[in-house]
Amino acid sequence: MIPDWTDLFRKYKGLWVGLKDDEKTVVAKGKTVGEVMEKAKRLGFKKPILFRIPSRIIPYIGKS
Repeated sequence: MIPDWTDLFRKYKGLWVGLKDDEKTVVAKGKTVGEVMEKAKRLGFKKPILFRIPSRIIPYIGKS
């Protein structure tokens, strides 16, 4: 099942986030991957799922 990240896009647009294994709980946020990893490790999360939330959503229709 694909997680619903609608709230993540609203709250964290333009930032990097570190997610728990459930793919929806944010454990750390920041402007860089390093900042997110540092914060996550301090909170006990050694390998969060890293994802950069786009600044804006651009729809795409077509083939690649």
